[in-house]
Amino acid sequence: MVSSTLMGALKAIVRNGRLILDEPTDLPEGAEVEIAVVIDDSDSELLAELDASAEDEKAGRLVDMKDVIARLGSTP
Repeated sequence: MVSSTLMGALKAIVRNGRLILDEPTDLPEGAEVEIAVVIDDSDSELLAELDASAEDEKAGRLVDMKDVIARLGSTP
C-alpha cells in the first residue's frame, strides 16, 4: 500500500532542467514527491481553490482517501 501525506505548496525554479526549491523542507533525504506544475497564474479561481484546500489541510478538515474508500465499501 502506498502512503501519502499532503504538504503545503512549495515554490521552486528550474535551473539546468532541475527544480530548485526556494526554501528548505523537512522532507527526508531521498523522499519521492509528486509535483503539479502551475505555469500560468491567470486562473485565479483555480488558485483560490488550491489555497482554500491548503488551508483546509492545515486546519485538519480533509478526509483521508483510504477512509473514504473504507466507508464506501461498508454497508450501513
